[in-house]
Amino acid sequence: MPAAEPAVTAPIRRALLSVSDKRGLEPLGLALQQAGVEVLSTGGTAQALRAAGVNVVEVSAYTGAPEIMGGRVKTLHPRIHGGLLGRRDEDEAVMRERDIPPIDLLVVNLYPFSETIARPGCTPAVAIEQIDIGGPAMLRAAAKNHERVTAIVDAADYDALIAALGRGEGPGSAWRRQLAAKAFAHTAAYDAAVAAYLAQLDAEPVASEATLPAALMPRWQRVQALRYGENPHQQAALYREAGVTAEGTLAGARQLQGKALSYNNLADADAALACVLELDRPACVIVKHANPCGVALAESLSAAYDAAFATDPTSAFGGILAFNRPLPGELARRIVERQFAEVILAPEITPAAAEVFAGKPNLRVLALGQPAAAAPLQWHAISGGMLVQTADTAQLAPDAMRVVTRRAPSAAEQADLAFAWRVAKYVKSNAIVYARDQRTVGIGAGQMSRVYSARIAAIKAADEGLQVAGAVMASDAFFPFRDGIDAAAEAGIRAVIQPGGSMRDAQVIAAADAHDIAMIFTGIRHFRH
Repeated sequence: MPAAEPAVTAPIRRALLSVSDKRGLEPLGLALQQAGVEVLSTGGTAQALRAAGVNVVEVSAYTGAPEIMGGRVKTLHPRIHGGLLGRRDEDEAVMRERDIPPIDLLVVNLYPFSETIARPGCTPAVAIEQIDIGGPAMLRAAAKNHERVTAIVDAADYDALIAALGRGEGPGSAWRRQLAAKAFAHTAAYDAAVAAYLAQLDAEPVASEATLPAALMPRWQRVQALRYGENPHQQAALYREAGVTAEGTLAGARQLQGKALSYNNLADADAALACVLELDRPACVIVKHANPCGVALAESLSAAYDAAFATDPTSAFGGILAFNRPLPGELARRIVERQFAEVILAPEITPAAAEVFAGKPNLRVLALGQPAAAAPLQWHAISGGMLVQTADTAQLAPDAMRVVTRRAPSAAEQADLAFAWRVAKYVKSNAIVYARDQRTVGIGAGQMSRVYSARIAAIKAADEGLQVAGAVMASDAFFPFRDGIDAAAEAGIRAVIQPGGSMRDAQVIAAADAHDIAMIFTGIRHFRH
C-alpha cells in the first residue's frame, strides 16, 4: 500500500466478492461485515462466506435475475455494472431512477484458465469452459471507475484493506489507481493466455509465420526486485509469465541459500542451464559472462566437473556452475575447496551437498527440480520494438552430417565433433570450440573475426597445458576463408564440424585436405548474439 493520504470521500458501503482463489477470503469477509459493509456474492464464494459467518446477499437475489445457462450469465446485469460504473455525481439521478445502488468495492479473481490448460489431458472443451466472462467485465468496469470504486484482484492486498477498514478508512486515490492498474494487467494477462492457447490449437507443426502471434500482449508479472541491472546505475527486476507454472525453470528455481540473485547471476545461470540441458550424460557447464568457459561429459558429475574446470580455471573463478544430475556431497566439497563460485545450479541438491554449502553462506545454491521444456519463443528488446523468434531447437541428426574431405572422422572424432557442436550452440558468435574425449579444451567466443576465435581457443588451451593435438573443432557458422582452418591445423586440430555454405567452401575444403583434417558439413548454423 502506498504512503498514507486522505481517506476516500465515499466510504465502502457495498462490496461484491466473487473469487476463484479463496485464500484470505474469510478474514476479509468478516472485516467487511464488522465495518457495516453490505456484502454481495455469487456461488462458491457466497457459500464460503456464509460458512465463515458472514451475511451475504446472493447476486441473483440482488438483481432479481436468476443465474442461467449453467452459471454462464449471472453478473452481466445493469444493477451490477451500473453500480460499478456509475458516477456518484452526474449519474446519481439515473441510478436512483433505475434503483441501482453504488458498489464501492469489487474483489474478483478469475477462473483458473492457465492452471486448467496446464493439466495433462486437458481438452479444448474443458479449457473453453474456464474462460471467464463476467469477472473480467466487472474488473474492467470497476477499474475504469477507480476514482470512486476500489478493484482488488490479488489476495496479497487484503491485509492492507482490512487494516484500512479497521481504522474506519477507505483506500486513497493513489492506491485505487495502483489497484486499477493491477486489475487491467490481470485481465490483459488472462486474455493473452486465452489467445495464446487458442492460437496454438491450429498452429502449423513446422516453423513458419503461423507459429508466431500476430500481436504480442503483456503476460509478465514482477516477482522479484533485483539490486540493480548489469551495472549499479541500472534498475532491474525478475518477471514471470503470468498464469504459467514456473516449475522446472530458472525463474521458478528454489534458492536454498546465499545472497540475493543479481541480474547478471540470472542471465549467466540461464546460459549455463540451457547448455547443460542439451547434454544427456552426466555433465557440468561452467559459464562466465554468458559464455561457457568449460564443458564436459563423464561417467559421474565429479569427473565432469574436474574436466570442465580444467578447461579454464582462471575464468571459472566467480563463475556459474550448472549440472544435469542431483549434486552429491563429495562433489560439493570438491567445489568449495577448489574455487569461488557465484551460483551452483542442479536439478536437486542432496542433503549432504546442502550441508557442505552451508559453510559458504554467501554462495547462491539453486534447486531446479524436474527441468521444464524450453520456452517456444525468445524475446529481445530493440529500440522502439521487440524481436521475437522461435527457440533454436535444431538437432544434429547423424545422417545429416556430410563428410566433405578426403579423410572421414574416426568414430571417436565423430563423437567429439557432435559434443563440440552442441557446446558451440551456446557460445557467443563468432564461436569456436576445441574438444577431445567429450570435454572442451579451448573456447573462443564473441570475436569479430572467426580466425581470431580459433586462435583464442588455442591460446586458452596452451595456457592451461591442455593437449590440442588430435582434438576436434566446432564452428557455429561457416568459414568465409581458409585462414580459420590453417589456424586450427597449426594448433593440431584433426577434425572440424561446421555448417558449410560459404562461397569459398571449395578453398576451405582444400585447406582441410592439405592438412589431412577431416571435415563435416551440417547445413545448420547456430549464431548466438
